[in-house]
Amino acid sequence: MNLQTNDFKLFGLALTFSQDREGIDARWKELQKEAHPDKFSTQGAAAQRIAMQWSVRINEAYQRLKDPLKRAAYLCELNGVLINAENNTAMPTPFLMQQMEWRESLEDATSVSDLEQLDQEVSAARRLMLEHCGQLLDSTHDYQEAAQQVRALMFIERFASDVENRIDRIDVG
Repeated sequence: MNLQTNDFKLFGLALTFSQDREGIDARWKELQKEAHPDKFSTQGAAAQRIAMQWSVRINEAYQRLKDPLKRAAYLCELNGVLINAENNTAMPTPFLMQQMEWRESLEDATSVSDLEQLDQEVSAARRLMLEHCGQLLDSTHDYQEAAQQVRALMFIERFASDVENRIDRIDVG
């Protein structure tokens, strides 16, 4: 195994957005068994250290591959398009308007029911955007536009987290 190989190659997967989560999970378990440091206990400290490095590398790859948003960002980067979410926050006006509407709905929500409805709307928008991002990555190979979708999805993920936190506060309070 090569520590420098990309996550897809490490897991024996096609270099595509569309992946089978169960297949990723199964391959992760197989790789972890192969690289578990205890398996190398009789080979000395150096072999165990290398096994530990492999175990960490496998876990890092697994975290990227199992999460569709992280996987999309990784594919963009593998194809030379950096996400740069910290520096590139420009979004299309309709997207920003939607964000403002959602923020207002979050502020105006007075019940768990209101928040759950908003959460369902946000989840539906996220699913549609992920599907579109997958098409951009796997069909048209438009990595620039896919990176824009990834940045927008990052906004949506943060907002969805805000909605969940608000639901938790209402449930507890």
